[in-house]
Amino acid sequence: MTSSSSTVVTRFAPSPTGYLHIGGARTALFNWLYAKSRGGKFLIRVEDTDRERSTDDAVKAIFDGLSWLELFGDEDPVFQFARADRHREVAEQLLASGHAYRDYLSAEETGALRDAAKAEGRDFVSPWRDREPSVDDLVKPFTVRFRRPLDTSVLVEDAVQGAVRWDSGSLDDLVILRSDGAPTYNLAVVVDDHDMGVTHVIRGDDHLNNAARQSLIYDALGWTRPTFAHIPLIHGPDGAKLSKRHGAQAVHEYAEMGYLPEAMRNYLARLGWAHGDDELFSDEQAIEWFDLPGIGKAPARLDFDKLAHVNAHWIRLADDDRLAKLTLDAHLTKGRALQPDDEARLLRAMPFVKDRAKTIVELATQTDFVLKARPLALDDKTRGLLDGEGGDRISRLRERLRLFQSWDVFALETELKVFAEEEGVGFGKIGPSMRGALTGGSVSPDIARILAALGRDESLGRLDDALQQDK
Repeated sequence: MTSSSSTVVTRFAPSPTGYLHIGGARTALFNWLYAKSRGGKFLIRVEDTDRERSTDDAVKAIFDGLSWLELFGDEDPVFQFARADRHREVAEQLLASGHAYRDYLSAEETGALRDAAKAEGRDFVSPWRDREPSVDDLVKPFTVRFRRPLDTSVLVEDAVQGAVRWDSGSLDDLVILRSDGAPTYNLAVVVDDHDMGVTHVIRGDDHLNNAARQSLIYDALGWTRPTFAHIPLIHGPDGAKLSKRHGAQAVHEYAEMGYLPEAMRNYLARLGWAHGDDELFSDEQAIEWFDLPGIGKAPARLDFDKLAHVNAHWIRLADDDRLAKLTLDAHLTKGRALQPDDEARLLRAMPFVKDRAKTIVELATQTDFVLKARPLALDDKTRGLLDGEGGDRISRLRERLRLFQSWDVFALETELKVFAEEEGVGFGKIGPSMRGALTGGSVSPDIARILAALGRDESLGRLDDALQQDK
């Protein structure tokens, strides 16, 4: 679990107490990008020491989210709870060197002394910091506290926040082993980051105060501190802390809403980090450009309109076969019964519809007309348009299309325009009845694209059905 000092090593260390939050996803992405940009390693550590709140379902949700985003660790994941013996070993090392001490105060005694110190305007210091236990004390339960240096300051040169300084008196002698022998967060993090060879700790700025405490532990152990980079949190569009009222927070929700993973990576990379004015870029470009100075100090604001714009861009670039499969899944989610040729029909239609969709869910809505079974049910408006001269005109167009040799969308556009001119009418006299006959009133693109999306046989068959229903 060690790495060469010349190798950049980053880590994403979620607590498995719930879903993978979008803020956590961005933290994972920044760590992944920085490691890849420096030819280093990206590791994953599950901080599951809180046994009451950590669940197998939450662990699965985190890895499912990372897998969907295609952010994979370069080594097997580390589970922090499994390393508790190593954490206790380091706590004993700190005790032996005088950088930690046993505290025999009960929780009630600690609370009372802390309240008294606060009332007197002074920092709380356990009386056991400089007291030797008696024989009677030795049988009592105890915690192990880190002995912070007094009357000094702690300086952290943060790669995002700049130089940040704390008075050591404000940091408390933190508990590193609970009375049941369980290691606490700050000790476990330091030990694991050191043993994993982590060189850069990139995480949310809600951990900034922990950097001071952890730096003191590093110093006491004679270990080299990693480079800290604390990134601002993500806020909602209104500038308030992101919450349920702002919409989706979990990564799986964005997948369900029809966003592509490459679009989420693109958008999240740009959420709080910038490379000039570039908004749309590939993973390769992001890896080439990513650096810590490009991260801003102010909280980033979630912008769903911009996310939709980014997603639409990546949908247009996506492989049609992949989009057809994703769109079929979206149809099935809506309760549609699967037909043997549905995927093939969607694949044929994809080039003519995908440039109008911002999400896969929208793509499913816009391809409803493709999967409809014949004969389509016509509404009263379409029946009226197909009555009399309108129906005769569509019949003439249907015959013309039957003889048409090229079913290319551009050739179809030209043919439709020529037909309207020969009929001496604007296309407004033709389009609505054609749309109704071909789609049954569903959301759809322009007529030439509808014809191309449906294909020759299906298009002519639907026109035949509509003309028969009108009789």
